[in-house]
Amino acid sequence: MDVQETLSDFRKKINIEIESHLDKAIKETGRKDALTADTLKYVKKFTLSGGKRLRAALMYYGYLAVGGRERKKMLQAAVSVELIHVFLLIHDDIIDNDKKRHGVDTVSFKYQKLGKKISPQSDYEHFGNSMAIIIGDIVGAIGSQIIFDSKFDTKFVFKALTKLQEIISMTGIGQSKDIYMEYIGKATEREILKMYEYKTAKYTIEGPLHLGASLNGASDNVLENFSEYAIPIGTAFQIQDDILGIFGSEKKTGKSVGSDIEEGKQTILVVKAREKSNSKQRKQIDEILGKKNVTAKDIEKFQEIIKETGSLDYAVDLARKLINRGKKNIKKMNIDKEAKTFLIGIADYMVQREL
Repeated sequence: MDVQETLSDFRKKINIEIESHLDKAIKETGRKDALTADTLKYVKKFTLSGGKRLRAALMYYGYLAVGGRERKKMLQAAVSVELIHVFLLIHDDIIDNDKKRHGVDTVSFKYQKLGKKISPQSDYEHFGNSMAIIIGDIVGAIGSQIIFDSKFDTKFVFKALTKLQEIISMTGIGQSKDIYMEYIGKATEREILKMYEYKTAKYTIEGPLHLGASLNGASDNVLENFSEYAIPIGTAFQIQDDILGIFGSEKKTGKSVGSDIEEGKQTILVVKAREKSNSKQRKQIDEILGKKNVTAKDIEKFQEIIKETGSLDYAVDLARKLINRGKKNIKKMNIDKEAKTFLIGIADYMVQREL
């Protein structure tokens, strides 16, 4: 199985379902309020502008893994986790003050610009952020409703909805830890890895797998076995994300190069660089990390320090070890062959995403 080709084919299929669900929401909302319907039209554009649909694919293959056979029904249900993802991204872009995602305006920036156009003398940034918070909440509600309305066994739907609330809650815990560490400007490796587990591993890998498997009645023991795969794989995914955040191409990632540096992100790269740096390098890290409007020279110097201290090599090696651990655990599970092949392939893909 070529996992990238499989993921690309899946993306085409799920995008059709995403468009269908959002068109329905736009139509229903339009009967009540034109402004809110217009905001959902932008959400549709924002959602379909990019993204690999990894979470939806994991939800789908989690269902197949435990013997699920109603593929069309599951494909429709998997839209839920993508819309929950969009809801969290909209809020995350407010927190990070990001203006672009996948090459289009973030929802908050879109409405900041609209607010400035309507009333330039007013606090249009607050207007844009407020609109985005509300829009994100609406999209989150739509995502939950999709699982609620799915035609699976009622007790399985209830378990999946309970699991979904756990995912959102754990993501919130991870996000708050991330914000706090960024604010105080320091963290330990243990704190960073725990934050990765809550913010990314449980949200991106474990959660979708559990949702899909739950909709076919998987036992708690099976879900725990999936976790033994998901947590190390998800942690490696976040490590690679952090590497891309400093060394990646804006064209490929859809995110401004240097934005993680400007935001003062505390990552495994930063922690190890501080640990291994000399006094001059440590001073340069402190001067650049969190600096607004970082220059190309600043980014180049920061990249240089990350490499010179061995931090990049450490992160790459740790990610590979975690991937190997996750693959070893999934290979032991007695699950559908197609799903197992996909999950092994997606694990390798995690650390092969291009810089």
